[in-house]
Amino acid sequence: MKLCELLKDINVLSATANMDMEITGVSYDSRKTEPGHLFVAVTGYAADGHTFIPAAAERGAAAVLCQCVPDTDIPYVQVADSRAALAVLGANWFDHPAEKMTMIGVTGTNGKTTVTYLLKTVLEKTCNARVGLIGTIQNMIGDTVLPTERTTPESFELQALFARMADAGCTHVVMEVSSHALVLHRVDCIPFRVGIFTNLTEDHLDFHKTMEAYRQAKTLLFQRCRDGVFNLDDPAAAPMMEQASCRCFTVSEKDTGADLYAADICLAADHISLTAVTKDGRTPVRLGIPGGFSAYNTLSVLGAAILLGIRPADAADALGDAKSVKGRVEVVPTPGTDYTVLIDYAHTPDALENVLRSVRGFCKGRVIAVFGCGGDRDPMKRPIMGRIGVELSDLAVITSDNPRTEDPNQIIEDILAGVKDLNKPYAVVENRREAIRWAMDHAQKDDIIVLCGKGHETYQILGTKKTHLDEREEVAAHLEELAKE
Repeated sequence: MKLCELLKDINVLSATANMDMEITGVSYDSRKTEPGHLFVAVTGYAADGHTFIPAAAERGAAAVLCQCVPDTDIPYVQVADSRAALAVLGANWFDHPAEKMTMIGVTGTNGKTTVTYLLKTVLEKTCNARVGLIGTIQNMIGDTVLPTERTTPESFELQALFARMADAGCTHVVMEVSSHALVLHRVDCIPFRVGIFTNLTEDHLDFHKTMEAYRQAKTLLFQRCRDGVFNLDDPAAAPMMEQASCRCFTVSEKDTGADLYAADICLAADHISLTAVTKDGRTPVRLGIPGGFSAYNTLSVLGAAILLGIRPADAADALGDAKSVKGRVEVVPTPGTDYTVLIDYAHTPDALENVLRSVRGFCKGRVIAVFGCGGDRDPMKRPIMGRIGVELSDLAVITSDNPRTEDPNQIIEDILAGVKDLNKPYAVVENRREAIRWAMDHAQKDDIIVLCGKGHETYQILGTKKTHLDEREEVAAHLEELAKE
């Protein structure tokens, strides 16, 4: 592709590169640069890509796109924001694949993963669609699973993924859209047909610094989609809708003035049921994923389906067949025991409160919560989660999550700051494997152990390395140990 074609719709400040030169590829990691590439010098948070321009030149880069004029004698294209330009380059290089599919984006602190999986099921069953999925657990092209490193890939990789999906015959893409992705231009150049807002609670303040900045980041999705589904019960919804440029469709559990609201909500140990009410009628819905938060996920999916022209009754039928999502109120087999073990990704105060309150609603015995907090992340939520975890359980086991480069015992001390005045039982077991075993050893008949925070993850980040840790395996291993005893 000629450089001038690659730079279409990018505002060039200055350039020494020949616009007719042929570019063989695009890279923003100098280690992956090949002869003929356009190297994009992205200013990051850990490193500045401009420092790697000489390395990219040595590897044969034909030109560099940058914000600062390079010191080395290499043809360059200067732009105001190389990260934003990278998104446009990706769309141009892959011939705008997102424009060939119906794009649906889901943003919010909690619920994104479940909503994307449920909506994928609805689209497949009601529209006979081949659906691409992008999210925290994995990426998918139809039934084919692809590994993922982050919730929303970097913009160039994202466009490459869209191209694979379009080539494979996907008609729709359902994707989680993180606040980081919105701020860092990863989802630029994507014509979202529908955007969904689930909720906004404290998270990622290590990056956004304030809740207002966090909300503003989420709002960006609704300034680039045609229609938006908003959880009206969340306080952030109203200001977000005021700033949105899309048509707003509201859902609610409480407000009968919403475009879609829930009535007759019934929670059971293995499902929820409700009546979805719109101005056009009432539709009974049953979803085999327990928990009060499942009602909001159901409403979000139904709202998106309606905006996409799917009848509520057809969407409800599809939801009736939907399977639970890995790491989201997931039941772990515990043969031979009289207690239950659940795994959930709850790693924020709101998510922890939601899952514990939901489990309380159907637990016949005690609720035992095993939880911790991640290192190198917002420390302000640690005492908040400590209080929630101890207050809403009958027995809490405070342990490590992903300590990363922080001292796990210091993270636990931060958590304990929130529970000092509570007269409720808790234990501290820093080693997560031992914490799981401790909880199982102290479980009684009809108790429910909730392993919070790891969810779908099969690793623990200690220092800068990932160590294998699958909580399903740990539960099974301890049951084997007990059987041998």
